[in-house]
Amino acid sequence: MAVAMVTTAVRQTPTIDEPVYVGAAEVYRREHSLRFNPEHPPLGKLVIAAGTAFADARLKPGFDGNQTELGRRLLYESGNDPGRLMLLARLPVIALTLLSGLVVFAFARDLAGGVGGLAALALYAFSPDVIAHGSLATLDVPAAGFLLTSVWLLWRARRRPLLCLPLAGAALGAAVATKMSMLAAVPVLLLLAALSAVVHHSSGRSRGDPGGASAPAASGGPRLSHLPRAARLFGPTVLAASVVALACVAVVWASYLAVDPQVRWTTPGSVPDTHGLRGRLVGLLPFPEPFRDGMLLQFAFEKAGWEGFLFGRHYSGSLWYYLPAALLVKTPLGALALWAAGAVALVAVPRLRPAAPYVLLPAAVLLLAAMSGDRDLGVRYAVFLPMLLAVAAAGAVSAVRSAGAASADAAADATRAPVPRRTGPWRRARAVTAALLLLSVAVSSLRTFPYYLPYANEAFGGPSNTHRHLHDSNVDWGQDLGRLAEHLRKRYRGERVWLVYKGSGVPSHYGISASDPRKVPPDRVRGVLVVSNSSIAKAEGRLAALVAGSRPVEQVGHSITVFRR
Repeated sequence: MAVAMVTTAVRQTPTIDEPVYVGAAEVYRREHSLRFNPEHPPLGKLVIAAGTAFADARLKPGFDGNQTELGRRLLYESGNDPGRLMLLARLPVIALTLLSGLVVFAFARDLAGGVGGLAALALYAFSPDVIAHGSLATLDVPAAGFLLTSVWLLWRARRRPLLCLPLAGAALGAAVATKMSMLAAVPVLLLLAALSAVVHHSSGRSRGDPGGASAPAASGGPRLSHLPRAARLFGPTVLAASVVALACVAVVWASYLAVDPQVRWTTPGSVPDTHGLRGRLVGLLPFPEPFRDGMLLQFAFEKAGWEGFLFGRHYSGSLWYYLPAALLVKTPLGALALWAAGAVALVAVPRLRPAAPYVLLPAAVLLLAAMSGDRDLGVRYAVFLPMLLAVAAAGAVSAVRSAGAASADAAADATRAPVPRRTGPWRRARAVTAALLLLSVAVSSLRTFPYYLPYANEAFGGPSNTHRHLHDSNVDWGQDLGRLAEHLRKRYRGERVWLVYKGSGVPSHYGISASDPRKVPPDRVRGVLVVSNSSIAKAEGRLAALVAGSRPVEQVGHSITVFRR
């Protein structure tokens, strides 16, 4: 996985969002100013800054343009090497992605043993979406990794609450301090913290723990055992949820204080006045003012009039089923099967059932929250699913392995004699099926190397056909401008090139000399026409006519189409 991500990071030019985050990270580090990219909290960009600090990049202080212009100025107009700068910005995210894989393994091993842990790790490590977005200087994978860590620590808090509850709150705070969308998970994780406290309290009573609720109070005082069970549990559950909530809030505040200890902030003119219940709720959040203003900006973005593309249909607004449909395209078929089997196992197998709320509930709530948004721009908004459902899939593998063992143990108890464990044909077949599904995921992932962003599974024609079904960060996020430059030099040297590029890169920096075909009459557009696939997906008017009247020749990186006119 490390090799795949580093290779991808080296070969890809900046995607649409990355220059904004890298530029903001450099301003945070150099000027201790929060004025750029307030719609996202600072922690993810501080992670990126840990890499760019080694670049010794040049950037004139006091830049007063917008954040898009800032990214362009840093990468292309200040004498810096954008390739080296972007690689250094991406490396900390790659490191966090690998560490999140260790959390997947540890969580799954806690639930399903070593074999289940390795199966979950295999699903995670070969996930094309995790590799694709984990190798970019963006915020989606770090936020999901922090959330996963918080859920795992809450699961472990059932046995060690004093250690794990504060750490779970800190990890939850790190997720919220990276992406505001993680706020949707906060109520769920607070309920899980309370559940962990209940389980710990109940297990202490069942063990006769002298420190548990059954212990008498001080001499002459009332005995807690005389209280109703709900009353005895009220204190521990409230305390557990409070510890997690306070740690979460503290980490969010710390992320802002790390940038500017005085949290100097002037509300930008672009922040809308939001009235009604939503505005009042934002005002009640116990977070710094720039965080609350950032949330208002996010609400404004939701109303900006986005366009989507799904299965060849270009539409305005959003479709409620967009993310599930996109996930069907972008997830290996074997992973889909193992995710479904794992979810069923967590609910159906008594030994695994206690883990179901921890694994499935956060995944379901976050997915529903993402589906309710107006930006149908990619499965990166649901990149937490390959993490949490890889853990769930370990339950399916464990259920296959343990079914026969459980029956053998029951027979041994009944006869008071050891019974050899035998593997029946049905159980053998299920084990082989699980192994083959894991192998299919690995093969499908390796076949798409190194083009992970445009991955589609075999049922939808593979990465070369993703642009027929999806657009934007699912397939074409501006990542192949460098590859296009190499391609044009090798195959089309000296020819007239017309270019419609959707991305943050600067074509001339990579040696591409091209004109915009939309600015001249169509009959003058002759020679080589190059169009980003996201632009083709939403093409209208003159561009649609140009594409329709051209002959497709080849694709570059499965994200850019070359035509002849």
